[in-house]
Amino acid sequence: MSKPLRAIILCRLGLTAVIGIACLPDVSVFAQTPPAAQKSPESKIAATTVPAAALAPGEKAWGILREGIKDKSADKRAVAVRALGLLTGNAEAEEFAKNALSDEKAHVRLAAAVALGAMRADHAKIELEGALEDSEPAVVMAAANSLLLLHDDLAYDIYFAVLTGERRADKGLIKGQLDTLKDKKQMAKLGFDEGIGFIPFAGMGYEAFKTVKKDDSSPLRAAAAKQLAHDPDPATAKALVAATTDKKWQVRAAALEAIAQRADRSLMPMVAPALNDEKDVVRFTAAACVAHLSALPANKSEAKAEKK
Repeated sequence: MSKPLRAIILCRLGLTAVIGIACLPDVSVFAQTPPAAQKSPESKIAATTVPAAALAPGEKAWGILREGIKDKSADKRAVAVRALGLLTGNAEAEEFAKNALSDEKAHVRLAAAVALGAMRADHAKIELEGALEDSEPAVVMAAANSLLLLHDDLAYDIYFAVLTGERRADKGLIKGQLDTLKDKKQMAKLGFDEGIGFIPFAGMGYEAFKTVKKDDSSPLRAAAAKQLAHDPDPATAKALVAATTDKKWQVRAAALEAIAQRADRSLMPMVAPALNDEKDVVRFTAAACVAHLSALPANKSEAKAEKK
C-alpha cells in the first residue's frame, strides 16, 4: 500500500472516532465540567427563606412588634405593647393592645391601657371599662385616663373617688375598687412604684413632687382634681371647692386650677378665701382663678346676650 493511500485511510479512521465520541450522551470533545453537588434539603430551605435584611421596612417593623408582644419576658411585652400607642387608627395594633389587657402581669396590662388611650381606640371603650375593675390600682388609673381621652365620662367616677375617698351616690365603683382608691398608703405607693412620669395623668411639676413623702398620696389626688375640671356633675364642683381647703397644698392648688377651667363664676365666692393661703403657689393660683372667674358673665343668659 502506498504511503499517500495509508495516510488517507488513517485520517478517515481518526475523524470517525472523534465523531463517534462526540455523539455519545453527556460526552464532549472538550474538557468536561464536573456536575454540581446535589443540594441538601436544608440548603433548599435556606435558599427559599427571605433574609431579614431583604424585608421591606414595614414588614420588618411589624415582625419586631409581634415578637415583642409575644415575648416570654413580661418587661419586653410591656414595652412592645406600650409602643403600639403610636399606631393611631390601626386595627391590628388595637387588637393586640386589647388582648394585652388580660395579660397575667399588671405592668403589661397597664401598658395596654395607656396604649389604647394614646392611639385613640374608640372601639376599645368596653374593654377599658372592664379594666376599671382590675385588682391593680395602676391599671385602673391608666384605664380611667384613656377613657377620659376617649370622652367616656365613666372615668370621672374613678377620679372622684381618688380625690374624695367616696363614690357618687347614683353611680360608682364596686366596694373593692373603692377600698383600694381610699387607701392613701396604697395610692401613694402606686405613685412611687410606677414613677410620677409614667402614671398617665400625673402632670404635677417637679418642684411640687420633690417635697412629697413616700406615704403621701397628694400627687395622685392633685392629679385627679385636675382631671375633674370638665366633669359636668354638680357633685364634682362641690368636691373641688372642698379640696381648696385640703391639708395638702398640692391638692389645694390643683383644685383651684380645675375650678378655673370649669369657668363657673358661681364658684368664685367659695374659692375667694384661698387668696389668703399661706402657700405662695396656692395663693397665686387662687388669684388667677378668681381673676378669671370674675371676668366671666354672671350667668349663662348674660353670656348668650353678649354673643348676640
